[in-house]
Amino acid sequence: MFQDKTLLCADCGREFTFTAGEQEFYHEKGFENEPKRCRECRVNRRSGKAPREMYTAICARCSAETQVPFKPVEDRPVYCLECFQEVKSSAI
Repeated sequence: MFQDKTLLCADCGREFTFTAGEQEFYHEKGFENEPKRCRECRVNRRSGKAPREMYTAICARCSAETQVPFKPVEDRPVYCLECFQEVKSSAI
C-alpha cells in the first residue's frame, strides 16, 4: 500500500526519504500531512538547536569585526564578546 517517497526538507533544502514504514505510522496515528523536515532538522528543531543566523558588526569599543546573533541597529552600540563582558562587569 505504501511506497518510499523522496521529499524536500523545508529547512535545509536536502532531499530525504519518507519511508513506507513512516507513512504507515503516520496513517495509523491519523496524521494527514507529510513531514516537511528531514530527520536531522526535526531533531534540531525539537532540541532548540536550530542554527542561528549571525550578523557581522564592528565593535563600538575596539573597532574589531565580530559576529552577533541579532541584526545590529544603527543607533545602538554593538560590542565584541570581550568588550561586552568588560562593559557588562563595569555596569554592576
